Amino acid sequence: MDKNETYQLLLAQVKAMVKDESDPVANMANVAALIQEAFHFWWTGFYRVVNGELLLGAFQGPVACYHIAHGRGVCGTAWAERRTQVVTDVEQFPGHIACSSESKSEIVVPIYNKEHEVVAVLDIDSEKLGTFDATDQEGLEAVCQLLTETIYQ
Repeated sequence: MDKNETYQLLLAQVKAMVKDESDPVANMANVAALIQEAFHFWWTGFYRVVNGELLLGAFQGPVACYHIAHGRGVCGTAWAERRTQVVTDVEQFPGHIACSSESKSEIVVPIYNKEHEVVAVLDIDSEKLGTFDATDQEGLEAVCQLLTETIYQ
């Protein structure tokens, strides 16, 4: 199965999984697990906007940073700029927060509420350089759009 097909299957699984559950944390936990099972990334998880910062949420992988400030690192930048960040080499990203030295590339996708405010981000790290591309961006943005439609509306 190629990457596009994997994302199509993942999207169908996420849609089925979240349709009857309204709790954001429960859904994020299962979505992180689904993504991790499909792609075996180094780290897959969510940070939620809580009290003006990103707070670690449900994830799969090694331990992670608890708090990330608005505009800091890849996650904080995705939140501040309100757009997906695709980073080929995290060492080249200004202000990268190194929660793990194993992380080499990263993608972060914002999740919005009905007022179109960022309420969380999906953060995925790879231990390889250049892992993420436009296919990943499109697939993961579709997953996050489903979360927006089902739990933040």
